[in-house]
Amino acid sequence: QPQPVESGGGLVQPGGSLKLSCTASRAITSVFNPTNMAWYRQAPGNQRELVATIFSNGGTSYADSVKGRFTVSRDNRRKMAYLEMNSLKPEDTAVYYCNTDTGIWRWGQGTQVTVSS
Repeated sequence: QPQPVESGGGLVQPGGSLKLSCTASRAITSVFNPTNMAWYRQAPGNQRELVATIFSNGGTSYADSVKGRFTVSRDNRRKMAYLEMNSLKPEDTAVYYCNTDTGIWRWGQGTQVTVSS
């Protein structure tokens, strides 16, 4: 099964922005394109939670906690997904992962996002 690779995390001040990238290069196009992709996050001591979903038809869905601040997108030709995060808050601090909307692929290492002054 494909194993996505996430990147783009870092340390940012409250109110700042980051754009995360996810590459699923090991997924063949005929698998990636019809697959609903999602971003998840896990903060220390918490369970992994769904943050945003981008459906194969381009539709999107967001957790209430990030609605209006985060934007999910995808590039089918490059087999990539993105998460643009604005107006970041300390409570957004977590390791961010991408996977299918059912989490069926192998989990990658994730990318750490730390929001702190």
